[in-house]
Amino acid sequence: MPTSTPSGSIRRRPRSLAQEVLDSLTEQIRSGALAPGVKLPSEFELTQTQGVSRTVIREAILRLQASGLVETRQGIGTFVLENVERAVELESTKLQGGRDVFAILELRTCIETEAAGLAAQRADARDLENIFQALQSIEARARLGEDASSEDFQFHMQIARATRNPYLVDVLSQLDPRKAPRANLDPERYLSRVNHEHTDIYEAIARGEAEGARAAMRMHLINSRERMRRASVNAQG
Repeated sequence: MPTSTPSGSIRRRPRSLAQEVLDSLTEQIRSGALAPGVKLPSEFELTQTQGVSRTVIREAILRLQASGLVETRQGIGTFVLENVERAVELESTKLQGGRDVFAILELRTCIETEAAGLAAQRADARDLENIFQALQSIEARARLGEDASSEDFQFHMQIARATRNPYLVDVLSQLDPRKAPRANLDPERYLSRVNHEHTDIYEAIARGEAEGARAAMRMHLINSRERMRRASVNAQG
């Protein structure tokens, strides 16, 4: 497991500040954090939270308008449009049994395998730091023997965000495993083993190795399904 910050192995990829702000706001809109009808923070507030100039903020807002996600009302502000729809509606809150959970894991394997590859190609220093911090949070929970389902899911979400694809983030957010029945697994033993797999994924992404990241993610999710299957069998027997 990693014990130091990843800064030494990071290769920052150039990306415009306006694009970074656009990605951030788009994700918030797609995820529902900025709901339809909500007024966006003021230019000044955005300059403070995003750490960029007003010129950058204005360019990002113009791009949001061009994407049909927001509209600016003169003298009032910029609002999220009411007709912005989520890409999909996968009601994982209705999952009942193991068969559904395993089916969702299969779907996640399909989606997240490619997401890991895209993250390896597109992640910048900030993305890598976010993924690393999520990994460290899981380790902290493992040492305490506590459940880390939220931290685990954030690790996967940070990888999805590094793809720069808001639709992929939207789909994955609806496959949140915390909403589904969970197998009764010992947190410390389970997380210690799983985080070795997480580390392999992170390190492949940090090196920019798309195929390696895909392979590591695929193996992790296949192993997760097998661990859940064994836990279910043990619980029944």
